Amino acid sequence: MSSNPFRAARFATSAPDPSRLPADTGAEIAFAGRSNAGKSSALNAICDQAGLARTSKTPGRTQLLNVFVVDEMRRLVDLPGYGYAKVPEAVREKWRGAIDAYLRERESLRGVVLIMDSRHPLKDFDRQMLAYCREIELACHVLLTKSDKLSRSEAARTLAAVRAECAKQGWTATAQLFSAPSKAGVDEARATLAALLDGDSPQT
Repeated sequence: MSSNPFRAARFATSAPDPSRLPADTGAEIAFAGRSNAGKSSALNAICDQAGLARTSKTPGRTQLLNVFVVDEMRRLVDLPGYGYAKVPEAVREKWRGAIDAYLRERESLRGVVLIMDSRHPLKDFDRQMLAYCREIELACHVLLTKSDKLSRSEAARTLAAVRAECAKQGWTATAQLFSAPSKAGVDEARATLAALLDGDSPQT
């Protein structure tokens, strides 16, 4: 048996809204983040599959809720990226409505993995998502991606600053450093996701 349970993940379906998702049973985790923060790369690294989630040099290509099945009872859901997709405002509003409905109504949702570029953390969308997760009492784990582009001291300061801001604002989120290319933090992320899917609170 693989030591990485997410290695078995496979693409299942794409849905324009929660009503088209698989049956609301078992457990799933959603991946959210600005569309240039490295969300697809993080998913691929965690699952140890280079082409599982599409990556693109054009941010904003994820425009549907993409479902990846880990096993019969566990799933990962890639939410539409926010911020850079060149689409009409009406389409953005539709996405926001779909994401809101998904986060509020999905019974099997155990938590959100919020992807932030470690060089530019806590943008408006990040803050909104953290506050939203607190409001609906949903677990949130922050991956500070692209940490390989920072020095060790810069990365440590960034992590400390994000954790301090979460505490200050009352956001009940955990946070860690992460790099898809160097695999730094990948094992930690897998352990946190596995705990969430099993119904445990993350400890990072």
